[in-house]
Parts: sequence; structure tokens; C-alpha cells
Amino acid sequence: MDFDLVPARTGLLIVDLQNDFLHPKGAYARGGQTSDAIAALPARVLPVANALRAKGGWIVSTQFTLVPGKGGEPFIAPHLKSIRPFLGKGDFTPGGWGHALVDELQPADLTVEKVAYSAFYQTRMEFSLRKAGIDTLFVCGIVTNGGVASTVRSAHVRDFQTVVLSDGCAAFSQATHDSAIADLSTVGKVITCAQAQSMIEAA
Repeated sequence: MDFDLVPARTGLLIVDLQNDFLHPKGAYARGGQTSDAIAALPARVLPVANALRAKGGWIVSTQFTLVPGKGGEPFIAPHLKSIRPFLGKGDFTPGGWGHALVDELQPADLTVEKVAYSAFYQTRMEFSLRKAGIDTLFVCGIVTNGGVASTVRSAHVRDFQTVVLSDGCAAFSQATHDSAIADLSTVGKVITCAQAQSMIEAA
């Protein structure tokens, strides 16, 4: 790395590893949209989270959100509704079980709701990170070509040090994931979860 890692100024930014995406009783499983690669992420990311916690760093969770309107019916973007027609009332509801970070990675120090791909778009993410004194982000989560890529690029243009955990991210196809990781290597550093854990423990 071309910078000195300071754990207290570092956040593990977990993008959308929520029950409605990952849990067998979540919205995506009910809609028949499951992925072994995505399901494997919490166990792979957990050692990084624990190492950072032990060193005084921050766990930051983004929560994809479907904002309820009248009668609880959620506002769903047309493009999302077209590719995920099973989404509906009660899915990704703020404060709900499906909306929460998966149990394996709890607790988060900072939690930020998001309504689009980027965790910085119309959210309090930048405000929260600045107030916490965070200037370096290890980014993981789903999907690599969507929420992860958009969030990494948004962080980069805001002058955060960004490090993508290549095996801490996943997409619904390996080819899509691989292509996204290659693209993100032009924006920030790309390392494995094991390398990140070692870096943190050595800091």
C-alpha cells in the first residue's frame, strides 16, 4: 500500500449485506433470486470486521431501502421493478428485519440508508464518515457492479482512500464480478480479505 493504515480512521464499508438479500427467508430468496457467491460473503468478511473492531476501527453498513408510501406500498424505481418484479410491500422497509444487516456481521457502528446504487447519493454517508474522522474505506458487499462500484467511485471523488476487497464482494454472475473488479482497480486498491486482515492486524 502507498499509505499508512490508521485503524481508528478506517471504516469497513459493508454494502447491502442485508437479510432481504441474503437470508433464506428474505425477499430475494422468496423471489427465487439466490447466489452461493453472495451467501458466502458474511463469513469471508467477518475476520476483517473483527480485526478492525479490535484495532478501534469502524464498521459501516449501508442498507438498501424501499421507502414506504401510502398504505405502506414502497416507491420502487421502474428499472428495478422490471428486473425484480417480486419486490413489494414489506420488503427492505426501514427498521424491519429484512432491512437489517445480517446477524453474522452485527453490530455496525454507523448505519446509512440508501435508495440508489451509490451509498453517497442523497444520504448522510459523507457527513457521518467525516464526523467519525474516517478517511480510509475497505469496501465489500453486493453487487460488485452495482452498489459496490457506484459507492467506490463516489468515495474516490470525495478523496477517501478506497480499498476494494475482491473476494468480499460478489455479483449474480462471476463474469460480471470479475469485470467490475478489473474496472475498480483503476479507481482504488484491490486486495483480498486475508490481505486486509493482515494489514489491519499489523497496523
